[in-house]
Amino acid sequence: QVQLVESGGGLVQAGGSLRLSCAASGSSFSIGTMGWDRQAPGKQRELVASISSGGSTNYADSVKGRCTISRDNAKNTVYLQMNNLEPEDTAVYYCNANIYVLIKDYDYWGQGTQVTVSS
Repeated sequence: QVQLVESGGGLVQAGGSLRLSCAASGSSFSIGTMGWDRQAPGKQRELVASISSGGSTNYADSVKGRCTISRDNAKNTVYLQMNNLEPEDTAVYYCNANIYVLIKDYDYWGQGTQVTVSS
């Protein structure tokens, strides 16, 4: 059983910064692409950023230049550094990972962490 545990959300003023972390735990697995989605009230869930096992990154247009995704493969952890936050960034942020167990792969999501940006 693999679990993704997020941390780092909270309340911040517009223009501020937050760093989200997500650690994968379990046994006998390897991790492919990891990333972050978010869902704001009344809106569909959207991709924020992703990073492959080799370090290739992808960002939503709305966060390019303000967010940086990174990972520490030794710690099975992915990070999302968010700068110059805007009220529109307010959402629940979900970590996701493509996990390989033996010859199969599965998509996992964390429980979500709330990010609130006040104007």
